[in-house]
Amino acid sequence: MNGTPRTTPDTTIDTGTDSGSGSDSGTGTVIVVGAGPTGLLLAGDLAAAGVPVTLVEKRPSRISNLSRAFGLHARSMEQLDARDLAEPLEAIGRRLEHLRFFDLALDFAALPSRFNHVLMVPQYEVEKVLRRRAVEAGAELRYETEVTGLRQDPSGVTVAVRGPDGNPGELRARYVVGADGVRSAVRHAVGLPFPGRAVIRSVVIADVRFAEEYGAQLTGDFVPGAFVVVAPFGDGYHRVVGWQRERNVPDSEPVDLAEVKELVRRVTGRDYGMHDPRWLSRFHSEERQVPAYRVGRVFLAGDAAHVHSPAGGQGMNTGLQDAANLSWKLAAVLHGRAPGTLLDSYQSERHPVGRAVLRSSGGMIRLAMASRPGARALRSAAVTALDHAAPVRRRVVGQIAGVGYRYDAPRGAHRLTGRRVPDVALAGGGRLYEALRGGRFVLISPDATAPDAMRDGDGRDGRADRLAVERWASGRRTAVLVRPDGYVAWAAEDPDPAATEAALAAHVG
Repeated sequence: MNGTPRTTPDTTIDTGTDSGSGSDSGTGTVIVVGAGPTGLLLAGDLAAAGVPVTLVEKRPSRISNLSRAFGLHARSMEQLDARDLAEPLEAIGRRLEHLRFFDLALDFAALPSRFNHVLMVPQYEVEKVLRRRAVEAGAELRYETEVTGLRQDPSGVTVAVRGPDGNPGELRARYVVGADGVRSAVRHAVGLPFPGRAVIRSVVIADVRFAEEYGAQLTGDFVPGAFVVVAPFGDGYHRVVGWQRERNVPDSEPVDLAEVKELVRRVTGRDYGMHDPRWLSRFHSEERQVPAYRVGRVFLAGDAAHVHSPAGGQGMNTGLQDAANLSWKLAAVLHGRAPGTLLDSYQSERHPVGRAVLRSSGGMIRLAMASRPGARALRSAAVTALDHAAPVRRRVVGQIAGVGYRYDAPRGAHRLTGRRVPDVALAGGGRLYEALRGGRFVLISPDATAPDAMRDGDGRDGRADRLAVERWASGRRTAVLVRPDGYVAWAAEDPDPAATEAALAAHVG
């Protein structure tokens, strides 16, 4: 893409307050385009919240056994836990607590999370559990259906599609979310540029078996002009990602096992007797991000909004976080419990995170590619500095794991506002992420008067479907209102009932 916006008629509308009311046939509905992890999580969330949702995917309905992404970080696992999906993935994945990435040791065991590890699990397994949840919640999935354009008007979006029979048709919805990848048809339709560039070309990727013993952790090694990353899946296969400077060929150039073996031998001194490849491919890595995640009634998420190097394994994870941020906001607006302006916070919260991931993953891949003496010396100095600076190293691990990000808070807000809440213990033996499984806000209160919070502003029991009230197991005196995505919406020390009610009215409705 050359970075020049492509425009289509009627692609911008007023993004002011929108209660979700209206009379057109698309009222209260959402179309999600793209059935990867981002789109499936989003569609499942909306359907579970009672929002009619149609997921459109141009591929056939089968889930590919190509693993593509291969790791879930702590923040993604927390979000999956809030949907009761973490346990089945933990059962089939492999936990890695320590990673060695190009001489830098990264310790995930110290993360402030129940999931203090990286879970090695193929992307297709993640898609399986997300698709099952979406279908069971009532989402409509339309495969072999390609988006060919869209137009917006003040009440909704009309999406032009081509169905399995090749005939054109139209779908109508209140909002559309493009989660359709780096070549997003939705992004193209709204005329957004995708500025950036390719950062590394001709990277080989393979899932293979090893005949010789290999370490139990993910490792990255390099020599001048080449690097290799190896990660065990736990099912007998290992993911191998490698690059060598002089082998700069198109992505279409076939990869054979001999090329992978030669590359691994060059970097590590041995090929571990690799055999039985189930996937061999070649790709190039780009760094791109759209300037806006929202254009009127259309949103972009996952790779449709941002792509970056595979260093740190943050691609699928960042997309899942986009979906978790956007889904509850769409549901709140469509149910008339929040103004349409709430949807603007998707851009202000997620765009900076996408930009930060581009910077961190880009920095790691450039260190790995360093070949000139000065660049290699800089890499060695950076690794040494991190090894001797524990706070910086913890911050790096926290950002890779996704638990180190916070959202901006209004001036004068409590210091916890905008922060991610870990899986704290609750009175009665429960924990926060179990309480979040209903897709509701959770008020963690320091006293027993909190049940009054279940009443709405008219004194009626009107909040049970969108608010759970819990108490701290520790006896803490802070009241914390946790959003459905696990971030603090409001907090106060020993608040009076009026302050709590004002916060609930503002955030929960």
